Amino acid sequence: MDFFRLKQNNTNVKTEFNAGLTTFLAMMYIVPVNSIILSQAGMPIDALITATALITVIATLLNGLWANTPVAMSVGMGLNAYFTFGLVLGMKMPWQTALGVVFVSGIIFVFLSLTNFRIWIIKSIPLDLRRAISAGIGTFICFIGLQQMGIVVNNDAVLVGMGNLGDKNVLLGILGVVLIVAFWAFKIKGAFILGVITTSIIAWVFGLSEYPKELFSLPASIAPIFLQLDIRGVFFDVAGNFSLALLPVIVTFFVTDLFDSVGTLAGVGTRAGIFDESKKDGIKNLEKTLESDAVATVAGALTGVSTTTAFVESASGVEEGGRTGLTSVFTALFFVLTLFMLPFFKAIPANAIYPVLIMVGILMFSEVGEINFKDPAIAVASFFMVVFIPLTYSITNGLAFGFIAYILVRALQRRWELINSGVVALAAISVIVFMVH
Repeated sequence: MDFFRLKQNNTNVKTEFNAGLTTFLAMMYIVPVNSIILSQAGMPIDALITATALITVIATLLNGLWANTPVAMSVGMGLNAYFTFGLVLGMKMPWQTALGVVFVSGIIFVFLSLTNFRIWIIKSIPLDLRRAISAGIGTFICFIGLQQMGIVVNNDAVLVGMGNLGDKNVLLGILGVVLIVAFWAFKIKGAFILGVITTSIIAWVFGLSEYPKELFSLPASIAPIFLQLDIRGVFFDVAGNFSLALLPVIVTFFVTDLFDSVGTLAGVGTRAGIFDESKKDGIKNLEKTLESDAVATVAGALTGVSTTTAFVESASGVEEGGRTGLTSVFTALFFVLTLFMLPFFKAIPANAIYPVLIMVGILMFSEVGEINFKDPAIAVASFFMVVFIPLTYSITNGLAFGFIAYILVRALQRRWELINSGVVALAAISVIVFMVH
């Protein structure tokens, strides 16, 4: 096991095994949750369950072997919702073209892994705005969860209104939220998947959903979605003319994945001490983990799923003592089991799944507490990001409003020294967002 440098990292096989199991239990929910979300885009759920499990195994194993860090990877929450509800259902984009967008953004991520661009873009955007982006995406996916559960519904008079709280399925979803929040608050391991399973069992017992006749089966084929991405549709319109209309969407996927990955890795890395700049391999570990993330996104698009990213649930494994890539290898091996759990995952009712979106939204929105609202430019830009992402049903629009507002307020303040080239570039891209609408 010298390959993982266990002694150097003050760990052992038993500790890494326990850490890998803990991470697996904490993020196992992603297989049914992602599959149901992407299936709303018209993609076959059987193939999605297999593809989600498969890309989780591949991405996590790749990171463990290449970067030697205890970071698990899978299909990112937030961007999978944006993929389905923002692009496919919102922009009426074929899911094949949406996969093409994910692929192109992944290729850009891989290419830029060879440069210092990532460091430049991260340093260019104020930390408070990065937090606002996280909070905005949190409100977005929470809104989607509430909408899909029937708690928030369409109202022609005031756009949205309260759903029928007397409906059994709505009540099931509310129960799911209560259970997941309770398990999480009491710091129970695997709180998300435990909440999903408990809610599902209640639904099966009371006849709200059909229980699984069997728990295991052979994996479903991914042929219906494998290599089905439409890259040409990303750059050419229906008339066959070259178009950059989807450039803002590509940038949104790239930038959001970048922030999500860096934010997650910063949190996990701080606890484990694996990305410490003062250490010999600190920056190297971060770079290799980001490279794994980028390659996994490209592989995911080919497999048939949306953007792949590092999972914050990796922190649970780190808390158990995981310090090397062996933790990730064990996590990947545990996820192999999910390839054979198709009947179980298919039997889980949707309103046992969507409460997870609400809890994830809460966790992402908590970043707003760290924002310095005493700074006028930060306050205005953050407000626009947090509010416009859910209200316009678009991460792209929210970021656009935010960056433009930041530049305008700084200009009015004549604080030119706080306007750097990176922010200007993002603001310029934001203007393009509105020009192509």
